[in-house]
Amino acid sequence: MHKKIPNIFTFISDFKKEEILKFNKNIGIIFRNYEKKYNKDVILKIKELCKKKNQKLYLANNVKLAINLDLDGVYIPAFNKNFQSNKYKFKKKFLILGSAHNISEIKKKEMQGTEVIFISPLFKTKNYKKCLEIVKFNSLSILTDKKTVALGGINKQNLKRLKMTNTYGFSGISYFKK
Repeated sequence: MHKKIPNIFTFISDFKKEEILKFNKNIGIIFRNYEKKYNKDVILKIKELCKKKNQKLYLANNVKLAINLDLDGVYIPAFNKNFQSNKYKFKKKFLILGSAHNISEIKKKEMQGTEVIFISPLFKTKNYKKCLEIVKFNSLSILTDKKTVALGGINKQNLKRLKMTNTYGFSGISYFKK
């Protein structure tokens, strides 16, 4: 049996039931909070809510905890250069997601065993004024045989421009907050 991989993702940093309930069940949720240590109870609350909605949940940058809590997978950020997928025993439907900003990071994510690579930032964001735009994004996405997801600066105004990209899907943070 193959994995059902969402083509739309969002990031959350805390358990906000109302926020999670607003997400369509086909949107993969990545729990990411780099400011504080992960709280297993919070993650389990999110997992329980996602399970009720039949929604996929991924944990950022902590593969051991994602495996131990029986989540759908893990998200390996671009700054994580050390993750080695062969050190772990994964369940069949465990998905490894990763992010990259350039060709060397894309190749690193491939070596780390990712099946989906988030390439960013596609458009300008609050944190990234320098962005890839369509042509450079497409140039990077064709250099891998992995599914690619556009990340960064995606909003309702430029959503239609995604049709010009070579992407499996997109991920938004602020896109879903409005």
